[in-house]
Amino acid sequence: MIKSLNYLLLFLLLWTSSCKSNKQNADPIPSHDSLRIESKILNESRRINIWKPENYDEITDSLPVMYMADGGLMEDFPHITHTFDTLIKTKQIPAFILVGIENTQRRRDLTGITNVEEDKKVAPVIGGSEKFRAFIKDELIPEINKHYRTNPIKGILGESLSGYFVMESFFLEPELFDYYIAFDPSIWWNDHYLVRTAGEHLQKIPANKKVLWFAGSDAEDINQYTKQLADSLKNNSPATLNWKYSDEPQQQHQTIFRATKEKALIWSLNQ
Repeated sequence: MIKSLNYLLLFLLLWTSSCKSNKQNADPIPSHDSLRIESKILNESRRINIWKPENYDEITDSLPVMYMADGGLMEDFPHITHTFDTLIKTKQIPAFILVGIENTQRRRDLTGITNVEEDKKVAPVIGGSEKFRAFIKDELIPEINKHYRTNPIKGILGESLSGYFVMESFFLEPELFDYYIAFDPSIWWNDHYLVRTAGEHLQKIPANKKVLWFAGSDAEDINQYTKQLADSLKNNSPATLNWKYSDEPQQQHQTIFRATKEKALIWSLNQ
């Protein structure tokens, strides 16, 4: 009974997070580009939103790129765009291009495989993160590089299930990005597999520099695992990994993203 109640609470967390943008998004939509990619990997059309720094057309520099799921105009894209704009203009972070991936089936794309039966109840289709990551790597990134002045440096950020996708990408395909930023990641997924196997995966981190920042709120079913992961990193992280865990017990799952995004970006993008 207690286990079933815990999974009900986890389902409500996921549902609240997936619906939050429609309730919280009061941010004006910024000037941006949009394109559609007819994905052969996902077998569907995906809308992509791209924001460039204000002086992009006046300079010739190639810029790094930050990718994000939950990147629709009614999702987190407008809000995080305004944050990037402010931090770049005040010279608190270097200039970045921001690429938002609009959701179609969020829980399918952002979850990995799971052996836990209760996990399988969160959506009709789950476990698509490997394909979604392949879409980003083999279709989206080349398309962005073709249309914009980009350099090889790139990062990914996300919260909740998107945060889980960030952490899964870090552990399973760490060479894909240079910066990994996760807010309250749902690393309870698949009986907290990423936490249980962290030491093993950390041995395979590439020799070039990687940056990882992640935060945990007061959500018990998340923060117990983010804390365990921080302990594992203390004992097993390679010298080439710059990482920081931000324990945020005063924040709730629904508030942690907006409350910590500035310090996450400032710390991560200045490493």
